[in-house]
Amino acid sequence: MLIALVSITVLSLRPDGLRQQLKYAARRLRLALILGGAYVLTSAVVRIAFPEGAITDWGLPLLAVALAIVFLVLGQNPTEKKPVSRT
Repeated sequence: MLIALVSITVLSLRPDGLRQQLKYAARRLRLALILGGAYVLTSAVVRIAFPEGAITDWGLPLLAVALAIVFLVLGQNPTEKKPVSRT
């Protein structure tokens, strides 16, 4: 309960408010589910097609690292364009 209250408080203090931060969190959750599904599917195919060997030993950890990098790049908050003030 305390963790939920602290996280709501922290998200409320961030720019754009709680609603926008929850949208960002939902977007990251969808991205994590998609990338996790891609890893599970690829892992199953690799283990069926190549039960032993270098692809199984090195390919899956490299795939995990690549998907983590994709998550870090695509999971960032989108940049919002600030209105230009003309004075």
